[in-house]
Amino acid sequence: MSQVEVFGIRHHGPGSARALRGALEDFKPDAVLIEGPPEADAIVELAGEAGMVPPVALLAYSPAPADGDRRAAFWPFAEFSPEWQAIRYGLSAGVPVRFCDLPAANQLVAAEEEPPEEGIRLDPLGWLAKAAGYDDAERWWDDVVEHRHDGPSPFPAIGEAMAELRGGLEPPPREAQREAHMRRTVRRALKEGLDRVAVVCGAWHVPALRARVPAAHDDRTLRGLPKTKVAITWVPWTHGRLAGRSGYGAGVRSPGWYHHLFTARDRPIERWLTAAARVLREEDLHVSSAHVIEAVRLAEALAALRGRPLAGLDEVTEATRAVLCEGADLPVRLIQDRMVVGERLGAVPERTPMVPLQRDLQAEQRRLRLRPSALDKEQDLDLRKPTDLERSRLLHRLRLLDVNWGVPSESRSKGTFRETWTLAWRPEFDVELIEAGAWGTTVRGASTARAKAAAEDATALADLTAVAERCLLADLGEALPAVMRALADRAAVDADVAHLMAAMPALVRALRYGDVRGTSTGPLRTVLDGLVVRVCVGLPPAITGLDDDAAREFLGHVDAVHGALSLLADGGHIERWRRTLEGLLGRPDTLHGLIEGRLTRLLLDAGRLHDVPDRMARAVSVGAAPDRAAAWVEGFLAGGGLVLMHDEALLRLVDEWISGLPADSFTDVLPLLRRTFGAYPAAERRAIGERLRRRGAAPAGRAGPAEEDVDAARAAPAAATALRILGWERPS
Repeated sequence: MSQVEVFGIRHHGPGSARALRGALEDFKPDAVLIEGPPEADAIVELAGEAGMVPPVALLAYSPAPADGDRRAAFWPFAEFSPEWQAIRYGLSAGVPVRFCDLPAANQLVAAEEEPPEEGIRLDPLGWLAKAAGYDDAERWWDDVVEHRHDGPSPFPAIGEAMAELRGGLEPPPREAQREAHMRRTVRRALKEGLDRVAVVCGAWHVPALRARVPAAHDDRTLRGLPKTKVAITWVPWTHGRLAGRSGYGAGVRSPGWYHHLFTARDRPIERWLTAAARVLREEDLHVSSAHVIEAVRLAEALAALRGRPLAGLDEVTEATRAVLCEGADLPVRLIQDRMVVGERLGAVPERTPMVPLQRDLQAEQRRLRLRPSALDKEQDLDLRKPTDLERSRLLHRLRLLDVNWGVPSESRSKGTFRETWTLAWRPEFDVELIEAGAWGTTVRGASTARAKAAAEDATALADLTAVAERCLLADLGEALPAVMRALADRAAVDADVAHLMAAMPALVRALRYGDVRGTSTGPLRTVLDGLVVRVCVGLPPAITGLDDDAAREFLGHVDAVHGALSLLADGGHIERWRRTLEGLLGRPDTLHGLIEGRLTRLLLDAGRLHDVPDRMARAVSVGAAPDRAAAWVEGFLAGGGLVLMHDEALLRLVDEWISGLPADSFTDVLPLLRRTFGAYPAAERRAIGERLRRRGAAPAGRAGPAEEDVDAARAAPAAATALRILGWERPS
């Protein structure tokens, strides 16, 4: 007679995986059916190859959805996943391994959203834990299943418990469809003459698969389900994506801990704490063998006091904090990151189905010796070296395809020949590569096509200059002519000065660094020269009569253009720009206070103004409106507080203006002042405060810092007159 055994498991658990492997070896099935997409039956044998290293995942995706909304789904497996152990057992035993869940072709079809799960269905383990007197479902499951090493099989008890929990509950439509398809797959296996069939599924489904449901009922449940065309493959996965905190519904708290429990069957607590000590020693923290021995004793004592069969992660963490870290939290967090999650990236064999773009990227990674890693890795590139230049171009091309494997950061080295990137591979990049495969079969070809499309779709001049810059960084010479044509056409007809100013920084960066990367920048220079002239001509009428919001927007444009031209270091363009700013300051009545103050600061820093104290005195005089004076000061000081640290006269003017504000006016301008000074580094704020304190603390009759250059002989008559007016005659 045929025999079907249903093993209810938790999707990722070392105890479940170990118990399942033992149960399968005892049962010796003719076939193993596993909860997962049946489309993967064709590639399941790849799991037995040496190049397949978990964590990995099955990826199902719709190559060309009718509605244009590409969909994908993952089924992840770690080494400690029971399903993975079932796959490896079946392949090693030479018996068929099949997946029995509802096909991905049905699951990836957009469907009406089902109501959220609630009650027992939402957290069945929580209900069992509560019945057992636990307030933590994870802790209960660990004690009952995951921390077990020997003893009878837990699967009959798990099935019985789930049957009690599911009694009287009607499954929602999608759950009913999934379970109907699982039962249908079991029937087909029996019809093929497979007498001993093992089914591995989530524990919640066990009662439904054991129930005697007529085939006709399941056929009606599955009849007419919508479906879409799907493709399926294996992709590398990470422990971080197995963690529940990543948003994965079947995730676990501590993948690294579970991996350790599965692989370190002998003395797991001693081995874990020894590894923790090694991590701390690598950070130059003193941890001895005696510390490890004491930590093991404490973890085991805590487990015994709490009635646990094995010290769990809670006990081990408490022992680590108390003994190895001597109560400090920072080293504990280090161990959490390095070991508890235990980030690692899996691998798939060469024969795994891939789109051409994925294979091209793998070839480029090997050629340039850029190995993907799940951990953040900082990569410094010297663009004078051919290999580093090629690496930079590859990373920039991937960013054009929205595959942000590398994220650029500010280089720690000075000069234009350096780039610093932070590299970290994420599983979802494979989906993005599959989507980007629509643009081409190679990284270079796909990014070229994507850049051309971005230029055609750009709605703003700044967007076009950004595309041009990215083409130069990625060395996409084939795309640059089309981008430059679109850029020149848009620049010629765009009369909005704000648009022209927003477009300049990207062009300047491209010109400044183009020679370093060995790319031609002649067409860009022609466009930039025209933009500078048009900005200088159009800025005066565009920047007058602005309200507060428009003034703040233009302030950003002015700073961006000023910084860009300084980077370009073209004397002619810089002189034309400075003359334009001087002309604007010649008619201050038409300028917003924020703009006037900023222009004053820029020209002061350039050495073009020598009457700044007088200008500030007028701007913050009693006759000036407090809000305009505050805007002027904000604009002037927005470039940093060094000017107040080194110019006593300006500091005195600002101090006296703030001190003399009426109470209601001070309340009105306080937010502007807080925004200005709050942007300064803490060291600058402290230095300014110290100078103000010294000014206020100068004793009567002695010169404060602002009076050190006073000629006492020339000032004596004026001082005597002031004393007589006050009735304080100086004694003879």
